[in-house]
Amino acid sequence: MGKWRALVLIGVHVIIGLHIAHWLSTGETVTPVEPSEAMAFSRSSIVNAGLIFFAAMILLTAIFGRFFCGWGCHVVALQDLCRHWMLKIGITPRPLKSRFLIWVPTLAFLYMFIWPAVYRLWLGDSLAVRGFEMTTAHFWSTFPGWIVGILTLLICGFACVYFLGAKGFCTYACPYGAIFAAADRVAPMRIRVTDACNQCGHCTAVCSSNVRVHEEVRDWAMVVSPGCMKCQDCVSSCPTNALYYGSGPIPLLAKPRVAPSAKPPQPIRWRDELILVSSFVISFLIARGLYGVVPFLMSLGLAGVVAFLTLTTVRLFSEPVVERPGLRLKRDGRLLPQGRWFVLAMSLLALLLAHSAFIRTQAYLGARAYSTTLPLRTTVLEEPGTVLTPSAERRATIAAGIRHLDQVDAWGLFPSLGNAAMLAWLHTLAGAEVQATAQAQQALHRNELPEQMHQLLARLALLKGDPVTAVGHWQGAIEARPDLAGGYIALGLHYARAGDLAAAQQVFDRGVAVAAANPSLYYNAALARAVQGQVPDSIPLFEQALVLDPRHREARENLAGVLASQGEFAAAIGHYRIALQQAPQDVQTRLLLARALAGAGDYPAARQELQTILEIDATNGDARAMLDAIAGSVSP
Repeated sequence: MGKWRALVLIGVHVIIGLHIAHWLSTGETVTPVEPSEAMAFSRSSIVNAGLIFFAAMILLTAIFGRFFCGWGCHVVALQDLCRHWMLKIGITPRPLKSRFLIWVPTLAFLYMFIWPAVYRLWLGDSLAVRGFEMTTAHFWSTFPGWIVGILTLLICGFACVYFLGAKGFCTYACPYGAIFAAADRVAPMRIRVTDACNQCGHCTAVCSSNVRVHEEVRDWAMVVSPGCMKCQDCVSSCPTNALYYGSGPIPLLAKPRVAPSAKPPQPIRWRDELILVSSFVISFLIARGLYGVVPFLMSLGLAGVVAFLTLTTVRLFSEPVVERPGLRLKRDGRLLPQGRWFVLAMSLLALLLAHSAFIRTQAYLGARAYSTTLPLRTTVLEEPGTVLTPSAERRATIAAGIRHLDQVDAWGLFPSLGNAAMLAWLHTLAGAEVQATAQAQQALHRNELPEQMHQLLARLALLKGDPVTAVGHWQGAIEARPDLAGGYIALGLHYARAGDLAAAQQVFDRGVAVAAANPSLYYNAALARAVQGQVPDSIPLFEQALVLDPRHREARENLAGVLASQGEFAAAIGHYRIALQQAPQDVQTRLLLARALAGAGDYPAARQELQTILEIDATNGDARAMLDAIAGSVSP
């Protein structure tokens, strides 16, 4: 079936190419049809094409078995191609047998798709659907560049196949394979056998998934291993036509029809397992996010390869013979020439890992310091003209972050993606305008957070008294990410402070049209209308802001104010009371509530609110004056 599978997999890649071509030609296309895109739902309850595709494949796997991996996965196509080429040169990949690394895909699946949802529930968030993103103009934003892509092919293809086995990446790294393997356990459609089987072993010999087919059909009358990818090579190679793909009992409930006649192959020793697991964890922590470019799945594949190489290096010093197909390292207790070259290569790899560990440590410490500045960064984005006054402790943290990130730039073998953007932020918060400008421009050159970098440069220009340049950078922020609200809000507020409310309203309206899920855009668009006297038009915008964020106090209080100005006192009173539930000690909101109550003619309730204000602030002149006014206007 190899040729048929090859044709199907070529067709899959043609479809991928057409998808990319559609995006390049139109500027917008369907969101990536890739299982990792389903993380958008786990993290923020967003439904996209990737989630729908992943869910459909899991459901179909629960019926037809793990067919997608064998017939539709581009990584399996890569691994099969690598295996084919290795067989052509006389190298048969030998599978690694590990008790513990086999659980890596399951842990990766839980980390990627389950943990974010659990964490959100723990914080009290809802998993209800918040929106649909079926199309995107930023198709490539979640994919790596060419260099990382090529390294991924080499590591997840050739290296994983040679060192870990024909389906090494699937076995020890792929998180999607974990859920497909679980769904396969309940699939009624699978490889089954008739009485014509004579246990010749042809099926096992041709299986590229390392399944012992002849033993499984002997013991279970079907293939129960979730590693079976339904490629059907075993079916097509059976000399007696005893194997077939059909329906029947599911593996989860099946019982062996005969007792196993031989013990299954034993996995590696416990000492070797400890070496594999420890080296896997260490190398994964070093590789993941290295230089800001090494992605999660590539890190898993790389960690698996490094774990095997570490174990092989240890065996060189403890065992008399160390060999594998195409690689003879040691025989009769003596290192062979290939063994000496191997030791040299592993020494260089150890130095590279040590250097990378230093870079990752400095990057982690710098990023941790950067993460603590989120409140300050939010202030800068929302109030570009604000003069920052960080505490002494916060200034020390910022300085430490700068030192760590400077180390990454000074000692790194390559530029670290994201480093310049973080340094631009930290220098901005430290008040070092020259360094902040240089780093922000560097970040723009590397396309690191372009929307935020334009906003930083706008702030720096504004501090220099150059509003024209500031406006240009805010426009640049909008062009860089038209789907994000920050640029619209900052530019609109700039126009509003300059007194050009019409221009501010126009900018906010542009933002609402493309970033409709942002409550601040609706709030500012409503406020611009209210200030200009367009009160009826502002009401639905205030209401939409509250739909998106029911705890948006400013939107609720301003909505109450415009409702009161329209004579809708009952609705205004209701909104003021909700706002007070969020801030019971806010005397200004309580005073506005009292005025609305008085406007509605409910003087006793108004008096009660005013007395509450005086209990909170006995010197509040507005509350006392209003009490006197109510007393003078109401007859005893």
